[in-house]
Amino acid sequence: MPELPEVETVRRSLADKVTGQQICSVQVLSQRAIRPVDSDTFAVGLVGKRVLRLGRRGKYLRFDFHGGGALIVHLRMTGRLVIVSPQEPLPKHTAVVICFDSGQQLRFIDQRKFGLMELIENEEEASEGYRTLGLEPLDPDFTPAYLAGVLQNRTARIKGLLLNQGLIAGLGNIYADEALFRAGIHPERIGKSLAEAEIVRLHRAIQEVIAAGIAHRGTTIRDYVDGYGEAGTYQERLQVYGKEGQPCPQCLSPLQRVKVAGRSSFHCPHCQR
Repeated sequence: MPELPEVETVRRSLADKVTGQQICSVQVLSQRAIRPVDSDTFAVGLVGKRVLRLGRRGKYLRFDFHGGGALIVHLRMTGRLVIVSPQEPLPKHTAVVICFDSGQQLRFIDQRKFGLMELIENEEEASEGYRTLGLEPLDPDFTPAYLAGVLQNRTARIKGLLLNQGLIAGLGNIYADEALFRAGIHPERIGKSLAEAEIVRLHRAIQEVIAAGIAHRGTTIRDYVDGYGEAGTYQERLQVYGKEGQPCPQCLSPLQRVKVAGRSSFHCPHCQR
């Protein structure tokens, strides 16, 4: 699933192309991709809208419109949002096509069909997952003290807590594993067991891996591409994620994989305690 760095990269690649553009037509090819209305109502609600700004919150993209209302997009596992000329062949798994007065098309392509476009008039209409997002790792208020508060009295595993979007928005499986490795913390540790120094290390590591992921335009392992269809490069800098059995970059011990909170967690059993 695209995480904060990937979604931010998509936002940056699309922002200049869509800001100020007016929507001329909308084609819904998959009803599963939209909420909360039928295809015709969804299209009518978008046609004529002019994009005021393209923002991001956690793993969600948000198109705000002049005069109010917004389109929230969650890419989920395989969703892609790309801008192309209408002459480009329409891919097989295209779910929604939005045409702008610039002549370009914004296409929402989703092979697994878990992604979602949500048209809202106000914040109360947004999904609970969006409304209850926690702080983002690069938010000024995301401090070691905030992270300590997140972990205080928590008996859940640290990896699962890092993946909880209501606590920390935008952090997912890849960057959680990378941050825990940098901080030297085992993914199966209980949240409340972390000492103050460990929390400080983990806070710094989370911010470092998120910033690096953005700087290198995200991690492409399978499906992720930016708004132009181009892959990221941070996969070339991963230290532990997806590297089970390979030597640890610090101690050369074989890296291991365990399941935590239902997700594969890659780590070094020697360096991470």
